[in-house]
Amino acid sequence: MLVLGIESSCDETGVALVESGATGLPRLAAHALHSQIAMHQAYGGVVPELASRDHIRRVLPLTEAVLAQAARGLEAVDVVAYTRGPGLAGALLVGAGVACALAAALGKPVLGVHHLEGHLLSPFLSADPPEFPFVALLVSGGHTQLMRVDGVGRYELLGETIDDAAGEAFDKSAKLMGLPYPGGPWLAKLAEQGDGAAFKLPRPLLHSGNLDFSFAGLKTAVLTQARKLGDQLEARKPDLAASTQAAIVEVLLKKSLMALDQTGLDRLVVAGGVGANRLLREQLDAACARRGVRVHYPELALCTDNGAMIAMAGAMRLQAGIEAASERYAFDVKPRWPLARSGEAGMPAPAA
Repeated sequence: MLVLGIESSCDETGVALVESGATGLPRLAAHALHSQIAMHQAYGGVVPELASRDHIRRVLPLTEAVLAQAARGLEAVDVVAYTRGPGLAGALLVGAGVACALAAALGKPVLGVHHLEGHLLSPFLSADPPEFPFVALLVSGGHTQLMRVDGVGRYELLGETIDDAAGEAFDKSAKLMGLPYPGGPWLAKLAEQGDGAAFKLPRPLLHSGNLDFSFAGLKTAVLTQARKLGDQLEARKPDLAASTQAAIVEVLLKKSLMALDQTGLDRLVVAGGVGANRLLREQLDAACARRGVRVHYPELALCTDNGAMIAMAGAMRLQAGIEAASERYAFDVKPRWPLARSGEAGMPAPAA
């Protein structure tokens, strides 16, 4: 079975082909990605209307590139999967519309996929795929969640952010320091030159006794510290960046270890854009090695939004038999869509 996946939830247009059989993990045949970072930099953040228009321009050329890369024709595609949500409504509609129109033209079924499930299952595309069950730390854009994962579609929410997510804390703190968009990677790079213990910044909810997160207060503390520094900010910026990163990473690390303790599981999966952070990986690897816990990550190229994770999630759901692709081509999107809890089959079929 050959699954074509289309991702258009925010500011990356991704297309991929994943091939699966009756048994064994589906494998990635080809993928292509276009990032809109350069376009949005002038505005300091994503402009939804511009994002949607750029998806329209990019999705078909990327599809052609992926098919050429895999040396396959459109007629070889068995299922077209697309991101149904969550994300920007207009951007989601582009991917959904193209996917359903393409599937209808081919007479092939279509499948709407949850964006976060794509991230959750993306480590299965790596050279060292995990095994169920595991604890998952999802740190993607506006989402920070800890989940127990017992199988495809079997997810139990253990804790989540009650305000800003970790990715937002990185980006907003970077913006307060005058770093370019998107700020997270710039802050992490600048932090390599600084001292993570230079400033005492808060670790919100670190000792709350639960697995929820909160990063809004950290952003406020960064703003307060930047104002205190005044003219010294430029010289002390590496230290402030390093201290900010250290605070975020410590919270993610301690909460992940707490989730492992509470579930009794010995396997951790880290997925989403923040999962590419070098300090987070180093500290998780070291802490989990001391506990005899295996840690799995997506390949670095697949940490950000991409079509491969959407195609993979669709293929794994179909392979597991928990959902059937539909030949109903009317569609809707779900800009706000909680990931299914444990025991639920998961994702509703596209609207009739």
